[in-house]
Amino acid sequence: MQTSSSKDTALFRRLLLEARPFWGHIFVIFVVNVLATPLALLIPLPLKVVVDSVLGEKPLPGFLEAITPQFFHESIGRILLLAALLTVFVSLMRQLQGLANSYLQAYTGENLVRAFRAKLFRHVQRLSLTYHDARGTADSVYRIQNDARSIQYIAINGVFPFVAASATVISMMVIIARLEWSLVLIPVIVVPTVILLVRESRRRLRQRWIEAKEIESSTMGVVQEVLSAVRVVKAFGTEDQEHSRFVRRSNEGAQGQIRIALTAGVFDVMVGLTIALGTAAALWIGVQKVQSGTLSLGSLLIVMSYLAQLYSPLDTISKKSSQLQASLASADRAFALLDESPDVVDKPHGKHLVRAKGEIAFAGVSFGYKRERRILHDVSFQIPQGGRVAITGATGSGKTTLAGLIARFYDPNQGAISLDGVDLRDYRLADLRQQFAIVPQDPVLFSTTIGENIAYARPDASEADIVAAAKAANAHDFIVRLPDGYATVVGERGMSLSGGERQRISIARAFLKNAPILILDEPTSALDTGTETTLIEAMERLMQGRTSLTIAHRLSTVRNCDWRLHFEEGHVEVRRTNAQLDEVLPTEALA
Repeated sequence: MQTSSSKDTALFRRLLLEARPFWGHIFVIFVVNVLATPLALLIPLPLKVVVDSVLGEKPLPGFLEAITPQFFHESIGRILLLAALLTVFVSLMRQLQGLANSYLQAYTGENLVRAFRAKLFRHVQRLSLTYHDARGTADSVYRIQNDARSIQYIAINGVFPFVAASATVISMMVIIARLEWSLVLIPVIVVPTVILLVRESRRRLRQRWIEAKEIESSTMGVVQEVLSAVRVVKAFGTEDQEHSRFVRRSNEGAQGQIRIALTAGVFDVMVGLTIALGTAAALWIGVQKVQSGTLSLGSLLIVMSYLAQLYSPLDTISKKSSQLQASLASADRAFALLDESPDVVDKPHGKHLVRAKGEIAFAGVSFGYKRERRILHDVSFQIPQGGRVAITGATGSGKTTLAGLIARFYDPNQGAISLDGVDLRDYRLADLRQQFAIVPQDPVLFSTTIGENIAYARPDASEADIVAAAKAANAHDFIVRLPDGYATVVGERGMSLSGGERQRISIARAFLKNAPILILDEPTSALDTGTETTLIEAMERLMQGRTSLTIAHRLSTVRNCDWRLHFEEGHVEVRRTNAQLDEVLPTEALA
């Protein structure tokens, strides 16, 4: 079983490997951060010069006397000028170092986050519908948008300050030991104590941050769910109920954040007290050394300045420990998403498929979203090339599931589905999906123009091809009546259009794709009779020369089909011929 430290080490290693394309940028950031150490060491130097060489009678420090012109050594006034110029120079260099560091961190960090988000987004699109059905979209959105940013903090903002702080701590301890060896014993005791406190806070904070992230994700899920179904919420007048649900989740999140703040605050107090005790001890011993003549006042000021700077990074590390644990918890969640494997995957060296004939066969297919609860039981049938098949049955009997299996959104638990005599699992998935045009019951439009929505399956389609597809779908006339025509933006999910208009754009999209197999999933179920007639005429044209499967409850939608697959409790009965269709279609299918 992995310990917390080993898990963190593995996580850091994985994050750094993820950042490999930016290692060059990160190295430059490292160099710039390292420059902070010598600049920090120079900060108290002007004060030492003033105290020892201006107010006192001691010579300039040897290295400073060696690198500065003789002009500054000839009088007290010139030594004071040197101290003033040195103060300005150190301050300017520190500001320039900070500017370079901020710019490089922002540039590299944002590009690193962008690349990581893109990788997560690509991966989540490839996950099977089983995953999305089980987890919903809000959790994935939160991980891509919020958790992905953790890579920037850990790989850049979190690691290098610790590296710079460590270099500063070691350098200052060496200088303090050279000035007065007894004073270095104090940081030798304080530093490990602070590190132990930080390690303990890390252990306690990690789990609380994981819980907080889960609550934040579920709260976002409530918002997304309500806003996506806002018409239903308004129709039932449940705004107050949904508001209460959101407030409950938000309260849980607030309580979690308060617990985190309290835990982090307690450890900050303990770290601060440890540092204060160390500083007091150094001051006590240092003053005694000055009084005894073994340490100059300027050297004491340098030691106290170094100790202040020494403890400052430790205090910062303590305060950032909570943020680091939050980032590690987020990184854990982001990588957990990347580690999810799709249920539907390509076989190595899968078969290429340019354009299928359209012969479909089911052989002993059984399927359930949960294996213990089967929806389809031992289903077998064949559909010839160009066959028109109606799929009927009660709600929940497996009609849409059948369509999902044919498009290989899911793989069967048992049995096989073949296209042109080849198991679907043997084809390259990208090639296979190009063989299907799907017109769903609830047409999905994107918040872009009508022309771009029609061309979604063929982004390189010409304007003439888009217009031809719209005309074939009986959509051209209403489109040109819109103020911006094909450039009209349809809004989120196409809600600025009527249901019939959205469905005609969906059919136009299928025309433009020109796939050999057509799946119509109850395309007219929510439309009035007049609109249905227009759509049926368009669908008739669309089905010509294609293998088509029409899921429907209305008799009018499937009247011109050649075969009917009727579902009863997961089993399929095959019926055929147009003449028999009117006679055998059960009355419950007319609902």
